[in-house]
Amino acid sequence: MQTIRVFTLVVMFAFLLLMALSLRPFGRPDNTDMDDYFIEHGQAETGSNNIVSSVVFDYRGMDTLIEGSVLFTAATGVLLVLYRRKENERKR
Repeated sequence: MQTIRVFTLVVMFAFLLLMALSLRPFGRPDNTDMDDYFIEHGQAETGSNNIVSSVVFDYRGMDTLIEGSVLFTAATGVLLVLYRRKENERKR
């Protein structure tokens, strides 16, 4: 059993080391075409001075809206489950 644990640890360490060595240098992305487009055309197309806000709310607005809906639905579901659990405990 101990050998399986050691083997698993060595494999995981080797995997993480390989992944860390294969990362690109920080701040040097592989492809910057889309970044350059947003920087050059973002203010003219969206009217926003903040590039991050223009990407989140204008270019990816529908995606942001759907993400918010999913988070709201999940939070509502969790609150309903907790409320029912509390009601069931009161009845006992």
